[in-house]
Amino acid sequence: MLSSALLLVRLVIGLTFAGHGAQKLFGWFGGYGLKGTGGFMESIGVRPGVLMALIAGLLELAGGLMFAAGLFTPVAAAFIVMTMLVAIFKVHGRNGYWVTSNGIEYNVALIAIAVAVAMAGAGAYSLDYTLFSQ
Repeated sequence: MLSSALLLVRLVIGLTFAGHGAQKLFGWFGGYGLKGTGGFMESIGVRPGVLMALIAGLLELAGGLMFAAGLFTPVAAAFIVMTMLVAIFKVHGRNGYWVTSNGIEYNVALIAIAVAVAMAGAGAYSLDYTLFSQ
């Protein structure tokens, strides 16, 4: 049962993160692509904007897909945590805790989920288990 629960969490969080990466990289799912995201990053003082958008998008896409698959789960969780920490310090932190004020609530929840899964392990329904157990 625990492995099923971990799979559910990994799929929802991982694929959501991968989708955010695709928004930044390709403009999919209503995203702004590299140029638009880069412009936003420049506006908040993250320079060079397009390069930083590329790095963020790659971390989100790769980290999300790895997390969903349960592949190198601690590394995938670290990618998620890194992008959320940047979001907290550059965008949401000044707005307080609650998401209704564009605060850090959502970011903190994602960090907690990523760290908890990394600590627990990806479970039996994961590539980590398939490739590295025994």
